[in-house]
Formats: sequence, C-alpha cells, structure tokens
Amino acid sequence: MFLAKINGNVVSTQKNESLKSHKLLLVRKIDLEGNFIGIKDEIALDLIDSGVGDTVLVVKEGAAVQQILGHSKAPVNTMIVAIVDGIDLEKYSPALV
Repeated sequence: MFLAKINGNVVSTQKNESLKSHKLLLVRKIDLEGNFIGIKDEIALDLIDSGVGDTVLVVKEGAAVQQILGHSKAPVNTMIVAIVDGIDLEKYSPALV
C-alpha cells in the first residue's frame, strides 16, 4: 500500500466489460508531508468516489484487488481503498520505545 494524490481522470471510449461501471483515476505517490515522490502517475480503479486533489490510500497487489472486487475478471492490480482525511505523526522518544 502507498499514499497518493489523485491527479486526474482517465476517460476511455472502450473498457473491459468488468470495468464499465467503475471510475479510473490517475494517482501519484506522496510522502507523509504530501510531497510527490517521482514523476510517474499510475492508473487506479476507484470504488469509493474519490476525486481530483484527494489524498488516498492505494493498494497495488492483484490478489488483494480480486478479493475486494469479489472476482478475478477485471484486469486490475491497483485500486484506491480509502480517502485519507489527515495524517498525524507523533515524535517518539527513544526512551519510550
């Protein structure tokens, strides 16, 4: 899994039959401060109604996506699984760990 920010929508006139009712979005990995990591976007299946600008949690593993979808008919290995409302980092003292 990784954190990402949604950069755009994917529009297509033709889709695999099992993807016709689902939205595809462009996501780019981010760090914990919200800074982009790298320059490449990835296409991710969206079932949770996220949108451009949202910070999301993305799973990139075919078996996990198949379990979430409940079938293996869709040619997908990257899926948005949560919208992230916020990230709270605590600084731990080595003595407390």
